[in-house]
Amino acid sequence: MRILLPFILLLVISGCGYTPSSKFAREVMGEKISTSISISAQDPENTVIIKDAVDEAIIEVFHASLRSRDESDTHLEISISNPTYSPLVYDKDGFIIGYKMRLNLNILRHHSGVSKRYSLNGTYDFSVSPNAVVTDQERFEAIKFSAAKAIRSFVAKVSAEGAAAKKKSESKE
Repeated sequence: MRILLPFILLLVISGCGYTPSSKFAREVMGEKISTSISISAQDPENTVIIKDAVDEAIIEVFHASLRSRDESDTHLEISISNPTYSPLVYDKDGFIIGYKMRLNLNILRHHSGVSKRYSLNGTYDFSVSPNAVVTDQERFEAIKFSAAKAIRSFVAKVSAEGAAAKKKSESKE
């Protein structure tokens, strides 16, 4: 019975026309992607973290390869707003022990002569010791995780565009 149940589940999923969202995203983005990021004069270290997070997401989610701009199917221009920290949690003495980090990513996608702009938000909650200053390490991690959330939002939007395009092309046939 234990062997039969996964087989039946696999048969049902493959029979219903299930397509992973990464396939739709790959159809929109192409196989070769390039990225560039606007360096923030106020916070250049964060720019490097976000560039690495974007590149990592492209490889993992889109299953695409990073290329130079002239070799790519799609080019992504990325800029970030200054990250903001909001106090979330206070201890009994009134000291802040938890923050919410907010980050806004702006991505301009160039593909086949068409450009589309995306504005994405990412947040990350983290805790600190009472009466402590947010360290560089905590700040970098918060930015990295916030950027990763914003990138996942970008992937979802691109996947939805790919699914809509496929549905539209199937309805024309």
